[in-house]
Amino acid sequence: MISIAKPMIGLEEKQAVLEVLDSGILAQGPRVKAFEEAFAAVCGTRYAAATSSGTTALHTALLAHGLGEADEVITSPFTFIASANSILYTGARPVFVDIEPRTFNIDPDGIEAVITPRTKAIMPVHLFGLCCDMDAIMKIAKKHGLIVVEDACQSHGASFKGKHAGAFGTGTFSLYPTKNITSAEGGMITTDNEEIAEHCRVIRQHGMRRRYYHDELGFNFRMTDVHAAIGLAQIRKLEMFNSIRRANATYLSGHLKGVVTPFEPEGCQHVYHQYTVRVPDGKRDALRAYLRENGIDSEVYYPVPVHQQAFYAHELGVNISLPESERAAREVLSLPVHPALTRADLDSIISAVNTFMAG
Repeated sequence: MISIAKPMIGLEEKQAVLEVLDSGILAQGPRVKAFEEAFAAVCGTRYAAATSSGTTALHTALLAHGLGEADEVITSPFTFIASANSILYTGARPVFVDIEPRTFNIDPDGIEAVITPRTKAIMPVHLFGLCCDMDAIMKIAKKHGLIVVEDACQSHGASFKGKHAGAFGTGTFSLYPTKNITSAEGGMITTDNEEIAEHCRVIRQHGMRRRYYHDELGFNFRMTDVHAAIGLAQIRKLEMFNSIRRANATYLSGHLKGVVTPFEPEGCQHVYHQYTVRVPDGKRDALRAYLRENGIDSEVYYPVPVHQQAFYAHELGVNISLPESERAAREVLSLPVHPALTRADLDSIISAVNTFMAG
């Protein structure tokens, strides 16, 4: 089976873990600090704060900016549910804006229409490895005095007009095993704001600035040195991994027929966390079944937009129509693009897709 994702773990990661185990410092320690510094350098920010997951990175970043009861955060409905859930965790409410059909990212043209006196932040989601239109979003945020918390959980190394994801506002990243780099599990927050960085570190460690002196309500959102050691080894390979993903995506796009291949706007560098096509004419599910029969894994990210998820629709009473997100949910299919693929794997994917779509 050609897998949809495959963590690229080598000898460097294994040796790094053994060194941590031998050191006796397993919890948040020197490897976490080193990983934070390396991650900030890659993103081009002054600071980074590691957490236990991408979800806790989102939650922590929002709390550090003071989000709470009665606040509203504008975001995309076409994303993993953690984006919106993290807003709810603070007591705030997500407000959804539909997506651009070619990029799958939030449409900036719809943002100002939903801004209210309760709006405090915008959370753009850089989906599948492609940055949102950050010129337009930052202009709106500045005009209305809004915070920007980037959900860059799928976009390590992606850039918009030469600036990396996570460097526009406060960035958040996931280090889950399927991501472009992994720490087995973990998250990262990036920022140029020293006060926000320090507040994130306090929140992730039970509200402590000094050991056993708790200044505010916090959480146990820390990263271990074991995870950070893996992440340090991985981040040195990020550029290489992304280069292979981009090459694989270029090859697929040059040969696939009958599907709509991913769009990369001018000035953007897509890092293809997912290589997501649109399958027209209601053929998506049948194509997916055909691929599986032929030894090729694929996945639908995401079959139900957040605003139509049962909890949001029934418990929160969200009742809106966002047609582009809903259409994308019916048509998208992600194909393997990860660095472990061989040319023969890519040719197998192309042959299977083209054969089915021509039938």
